[in-house]
Amino acid sequence: MTTKTRYFVVGSMLTLAIGLGVGLVAYSVGFSTSAFTREGGPAELQFVPANASLIAYADVHDVMASDLRQKVRSAFPLKEDGQHEFQNQTGINIETDIDHVLVAIVPTGEETGRMPGSPIVLARGQFDQVKIEALMREHGAQVEDYKGARLVVGDAADGKPSLSLAFLEPGLVAVGSHALIRGAVDLKSGGSSIAANDEMMGLIRDLESGHAWAAGRFDALTSRANLPDGVAQQIPGITLFSASANIDSGIRGTFRAESRDEASATSLRDVVRGFLALARMQTSARPELASMLESLQLGGTGKTVALSFDLPPAMLDALVSLGQHRQGTLAPQQ
Repeated sequence: MTTKTRYFVVGSMLTLAIGLGVGLVAYSVGFSTSAFTREGGPAELQFVPANASLIAYADVHDVMASDLRQKVRSAFPLKEDGQHEFQNQTGINIETDIDHVLVAIVPTGEETGRMPGSPIVLARGQFDQVKIEALMREHGAQVEDYKGARLVVGDAADGKPSLSLAFLEPGLVAVGSHALIRGAVDLKSGGSSIAANDEMMGLIRDLESGHAWAAGRFDALTSRANLPDGVAQQIPGITLFSASANIDSGIRGTFRAESRDEASATSLRDVVRGFLALARMQTSARPELASMLESLQLGGTGKTVALSFDLPPAMLDALVSLGQHRQGTLAPQQ
């Protein structure tokens, strides 16, 4: 598997799961409560190591055909070269074959660049296992048996670790580093998964009503973010975060941050309140942006800070029109 394809599959899954938990980006997703276990959270959590620092979930199937997704796609057409290359090499069509996807970032001690860990992607859907394995072998992948599971191991490229793929059970494929995929196979027969991490599971259980969500340790987001000087100091003592969204013809969502103490939470509310006041002053002459900002509501008690928003269809139409206008304005002259 080429470096380009490796980065595409990880990047696209992260976009699907994490990006859409907090906003509107290229792939719009939905959420199905039927994937949840009685203990809370999707069943795929059993294959995620207990030390995962970030977890995100998205139901790909439901919203790929939604009005919102179609509206965004028609307004902002995107190149799909990476998606097509991934399909050609693996036989997996991200848009039609995947029902829902879980992405976890796991600290491994081998982190490079801005990634705060190694990703493992768990996708459930309708897959042709024989075809996928054959296509990947045509592109240089090797197959090995590990504890009864068949691991398809891609070639390493440009000094990067190889990407492995395994079917953990019918209709469930795992993609990630060789070590993480082996670990997922180990967890299939028991062991300490993220389900045993009370801190993370407490966040996840609170997100079950959302159409898309992400949760984790805030330092995992900021440790390699290369924030501008002074920005990190303006984020008082956040320890955990969660984000969820309900997606239909509009978007309703909430971002929550848990700080180390009540004083830090109060400081954070002051920072957010000041930002909102400044933004409202600067957008007072732009009704479509002013309406969006008015939908933002600051809340939370104790150590928790919450910021909710509600973007109805009419507001989204106005934002799409604004984006199209700006694209036309910024387009290079022929």
